[in-house]
Amino acid sequence: MQSEIVIVGGGAGGLELACKLGRKLGPSKVMLVDSRLYHIWKPSLHEVAAGTLDIHQEGLSYQMLAHDNGFTFVYGPMTALDAAQHRLTVGAVRASDGEDVLHERKISYSSLVIAVGSTANYFGVPGAREHTISLNVTEDAERFRLRLLRLMAIAEQAREERRSDATDVTAPLDVVIIGGGATGVELAAELREASGVYATYGFSRLQVERDVRITLLEGAPRVLAPLPERVSSAALKLLNERGIAVVTDCRVTKIEPHAVTDNEGNVYPANLCVWAAGIRAPEFLGTLGLPTNKGGQIEVDARLAVPGVPDVYALGDCAACIDGSGKPVPPRAQAAHQQADYLLKGFVRRAAGKAAFEKPYAYKDYGSLVSLGKTTSVGNLMGSLRGSSWFVEGMMARLMYTSLHLMHHQAVLGSVRTGLLALARFLIRRTTPLVKLH
Repeated sequence: MQSEIVIVGGGAGGLELACKLGRKLGPSKVMLVDSRLYHIWKPSLHEVAAGTLDIHQEGLSYQMLAHDNGFTFVYGPMTALDAAQHRLTVGAVRASDGEDVLHERKISYSSLVIAVGSTANYFGVPGAREHTISLNVTEDAERFRLRLLRLMAIAEQAREERRSDATDVTAPLDVVIIGGGATGVELAAELREASGVYATYGFSRLQVERDVRITLLEGAPRVLAPLPERVSSAALKLLNERGIAVVTDCRVTKIEPHAVTDNEGNVYPANLCVWAAGIRAPEFLGTLGLPTNKGGQIEVDARLAVPGVPDVYALGDCAACIDGSGKPVPPRAQAAHQQADYLLKGFVRRAAGKAAFEKPYAYKDYGSLVSLGKTTSVGNLMGSLRGSSWFVEGMMARLMYTSLHLMHHQAVLGSVRTGLLALARFLIRRTTPLVKLH
């Protein structure tokens, strides 16, 4: 197998690059490789975990997208790279019974783009890998959702047996979220909102703030530490109003099957524990012979090319990119989107016989929005006048947050299909439960 441009990783940046290049150059020149068959926008995984978003309705088939956008899709994980020969290896795909569905394959390329995203960084905390769930992929979010449903059923049964003793303040279900960044804050807010909805679908004996106790632990002095203090304060206020306990300056030192311990010796009961305290690049990148930093990210230059390795590029969370000011580009969806557009222009210019990548990549921060449920969000928008910033919250911020998801769909589906999809989901929500119950 061979292709002029091979993109490994169908996340936000990789898929947008494949779709836009495919529409311009065609399937004979553009190939996407991914270890899964369908795509979901990673910032929405907290909604999948809470059950407010159905993965079977949200997921987009790579094979469908390849057909509609004019690129070739190859199913399987990248396992090796021979940069000298311009060839990569895609591993075998096996069924649940161990039988090979697809055998190992070799793919030759003229240009390779690695966009495999990120995974959880446990920082060596004992028990973190074994006793927590990290929202890295859809399977993680579904595992969390199913365990949450099971624990709520157990909690409901416990309340039934106690006949809702008003004097019993013990929480039948303790959820601990480690990490007060965007993922942790969004998950906490979504869980509180979803738990109230679950209570109307058969968990009638549960009082959500009493019986579903949510604790958010953050090592920094405040939640959403990278964002302006006003955004952090607004988010904290909304979390507190919803009965979510927030503990800052908290360093987790040990995680056990049903408890989390911090450096002060405090113990937090945990029936369900989520790790959202940091990310790193996938470990397999360190086996490819490419230069990487301490976080496992592939080092790239100002044009997103890997130094010393001809015709290999990297974008998104897995790339250690330094912007024009000398600062690392943050691991955000907007950065992956911008980098995909930068590489798109360069590859199109090259295909037209022009000089590619004349100007270095420059990251532009347009601000950040954090979802705090289906009705509100908070965030800051960056302006062009001397780096000015505007604070936004409430329904307006929520509409802006929703528009980011629609913009991503527009990039891979087109305007008409994105509009129809949004309308279809609006109608489906009127005929289905507000949370996924099975």
